[in-house]
Amino acid sequence: MSEGEGETSKAVRNTAAAAGTLGCLASPLILGGGVVIVIIIGGFGVLLAPVIALILLFGGGGGSDAANQDYGEQAQAAFEGDGKGELAEGTVPDDLLEPIEDAGGVCDAIGPVVIASQIMHESGFNKDLVGPDGEEGISQLPPEKFDEFGDDGDPFEPEDSIEAQGEYLCRLAEDVQGMIDAGEAEGEVLDLTLAAYEVGLEAVRAGHGIEGNTEAQAYVAGVRAQFARYQGIGGTLDPTVGPTPTST
Repeated sequence: MSEGEGETSKAVRNTAAAAGTLGCLASPLILGGGVVIVIIIGGFGVLLAPVIALILLFGGGGGSDAANQDYGEQAQAAFEGDGKGELAEGTVPDDLLEPIEDAGGVCDAIGPVVIASQIMHESGFNKDLVGPDGEEGISQLPPEKFDEFGDDGDPFEPEDSIEAQGEYLCRLAEDVQGMIDAGEAEGEVLDLTLAAYEVGLEAVRAGHGIEGNTEAQAYVAGVRAQFARYQGIGGTLDPTVGPTPTST
């Protein structure tokens, strides 16, 4: 988990604990000024209220209610998707496009949208960030994991960090699939993989998945909340503008 998290991530974390026992629901709401707010209670029991993400994406709700409704539905579909689509043009810095696409092509389970979304959630594309537990660089890998997957690179070089991120995620996805096949965990491979990146593989195994693990659930929701951004839904944002790092 990174030291820097955006307002969307905070909103997810602040609402996660309140929704653990609720079922699946997606309810688009139209508020004053045409702003669409989509409240999603995902299959893993987290109440997601990506209000800030949608406002950022849709410029504060400008345009017709019908258009905003459509955008909201697209954002919801992106949140619930597998993140395997192509990155929308202009959504990441030009010099990081190839490393992100390469990292998203290491295995079938992880796409470039997932890589970019996780980077935004982890560090806001801050290559110099050091997390509270020593996580380093743009992808916020713990030093021991970077040493294992970083191919003798520098964790503060974005290309090296992103390469290690992709390799580590794919190893986790392979391990998670094995746990699911063995009946040791339940859930989607992508969700459990992201959770394992945050809380560790053994925590996912011990919990037989992420049901009831608020930290893991909130992390998965926080990454998924960025999928719409990197699929270009609602327009292209400045790829250099990310969350302001704050302590967690």
